[in-house]
Amino acid sequence: MSTKHERYQKVWRQYQLEHEHREATAKEVAEWAVKKKYLVAQRINPLDDLASQISQAMRAEYKTDSHGRRFRANHARRALRDGEQITIWATMEHASHEHMEVAFTQRRQQIVSDCLQLKTDVDVYNDHISGKGNPEIPLELDFTEDVAERQAFREDAA
Repeated sequence: MSTKHERYQKVWRQYQLEHEHREATAKEVAEWAVKKKYLVAQRINPLDDLASQISQAMRAEYKTDSHGRRFRANHARRALRDGEQITIWATMEHASHEHMEVAFTQRRQQIVSDCLQLKTDVDVYNDHISGKGNPEIPLELDFTEDVAERQAFREDAA
């Protein structure tokens, strides 16, 4: 039995075949899949939907400290509760040190995973285009200068 992601990926591949591999939004693909009866739009649990919206709002809340630095006010960490993965939120100003340490470590690991996947994608693409007259796409993963530059820009703007 395939996972939900695998079913959605199959629908995407079918959409691509039927639409000559053109770019599309996920909503366009969903509308097409429902119309073709490949998928059925599910009824959403109102509490799950509301919790998702609250999470988005918490993630989007920023504050400014006494030094003029804009920071994310709320931080999440993943944990297991009764064998189920859950997301626990806390406000930075009132969170335990342990919560913040775990939240920051998990966010850093997400960034590392994203960088690894980006490097793999760029390497595969560059291998694919080599010999076709296109230059390789370079990828720099040391963000030290980028972060310093943006930090200096923020300080100059303040």
